[in-house]
Amino acid sequence: MRSHILNETNWKSAKEIDFQLAVLPWGATEAHNLHLPYGTDNILAEQIAAESARLATSRGGKVIVLPGIPFGVNTGQPDVKLDMNLNPSTQMMIMKDLITVLNRQGIHKLVILNAHGGNDFRQIIRELNLIFPEMFICQCNWFKIPGAELCFEDMGEHAGEVETSFMLYLAPELVLPLSEAGEGKARVFSITALNEGWAWAERQWTKVTQDTGIGNPTLATAEKGETFFKIITAKIGDFLYELSVLHRDEFYRDKP
Repeated sequence: MRSHILNETNWKSAKEIDFQLAVLPWGATEAHNLHLPYGTDNILAEQIAAESARLATSRGGKVIVLPGIPFGVNTGQPDVKLDMNLNPSTQMMIMKDLITVLNRQGIHKLVILNAHGGNDFRQIIRELNLIFPEMFICQCNWFKIPGAELCFEDMGEHAGEVETSFMLYLAPELVLPLSEAGEGKARVFSITALNEGWAWAERQWTKVTQDTGIGNPTLATAEKGETFFKIITAKIGDFLYELSVLHRDEFYRDKP
């Protein structure tokens, strides 16, 4: 039993701990090239949350990891078989209900640990901040943590070297031989502004990639996955610890 994992702990343990911070892993259920499971994002979200919370708890942080949400925003993939979609408005309602529980019970800090690029909780958080002024709500995207370039040759974007390496380390039994993976080649927009990022439109996924992947998975190794997993969980663990122990009045400071 891990007392910082709600799925594993019990009321006898939980009622004695003054939890200060809840972590909500949020992934997606979608195709990941030909070789990775549909639940890749969920596995990564939950494993990263669990290890990061363990590190924070080992230093005295009062952190509890909630059961993960296994469905994300996949509005650009309606024609990919069994890619499951939650609309942002649905995510808003789920978060509102869960935060109502946390707020009522005195757990006033929440980190959404996001593992899916299609999820973006910023505007939802803005709205929820007005509904729950006592709460501090933030999102943490593990895939935006710097340092991947030190471990990987091809950053890719989806089911490439990075995610495949993670899965070879965390759940190798769920990964097909890399000889069976697609190439992960991707097309880009024909419009310059959309490629430069200052204009944005949702991509139609099956017009971008033939195998649902973006990035070369054949460069992946379990060793690379282990190295980067330890890098990001150390960083997130520090973040969770600091957020757990700081009082709301200490969240801001003067510039040096």
